[in-house]
Amino acid sequence: MAIDTWLLDQHQHHGHPPTLRFYTWSPAAISLGVSQRRHIPDHWRNLSWQGQPVDLVQRPTGGRGVLHQGDLTYAVITSNVEGSRSQVYRFLCQFLIAGWAKLGISLEFGQPDRDYSRSSNCFALATSADLVDSQGHKVIGSAQLRRGAYLLQHGSISLAPDPELWQQVFLTPGPLPNQAQLAMQHGLTLAQAIASFTQTAADCFNAQLMAQPLSDREWIDIYALAQKNGPECQCSGPSAVSSRR
Repeated sequence: MAIDTWLLDQHQHHGHPPTLRFYTWSPAAISLGVSQRRHIPDHWRNLSWQGQPVDLVQRPTGGRGVLHQGDLTYAVITSNVEGSRSQVYRFLCQFLIAGWAKLGISLEFGQPDRDYSRSSNCFALATSADLVDSQGHKVIGSAQLRRGAYLLQHGSISLAPDPELWQQVFLTPGPLPNQAQLAMQHGLTLAQAIASFTQTAADCFNAQLMAQPLSDREWIDIYALAQKNGPECQCSGPSAVSSRR
């Protein structure tokens, strides 16, 4: 989360190019919407899984709690995208829809649900910013942070959640497997999914994507930002990918 915030700061104030990023989480964590910290279940403060605590991490964006285990997180940092919030979601999510379509899975936007704000679980219900499969099962939950013309949109792609951890966190059986999870069970790899999303992002946004690992100096700045903003979970996965138009 700190890396996403830092990339937005760099794009807004220091001319860093628009960025597409994918990452996974280790250890497991729950990210909280920016205004959610004071309204979380008490038992979330003492969770553990596979011998490690389940961290609580503050997102810079809104929404409800997201369990980051068996998921792939994406982040898009960009600017000057015209339209309403809903229109921006639809524009930026097109690469995810196209990427899953290449893998044989059809996604569409969910429908608003007035009960969403009453749940602590982001994946319990879909909103018009989320993507669901043909059976209505939520696959991707997304959220935005906008600073004038600059914005961060990131989200969680549910691929292989552990049912026991889900039960422990949300005190309810996990939802039925979505089509992305079924594809993973039948041999789709994380690398194949990321490759599909990266190619469709380049096509949808007419951008040339270049892998750009973070430097030692940048890591120091990011850790300083994490300490300033609160607890931070270690993340792993492919390095940031920047776009230059």
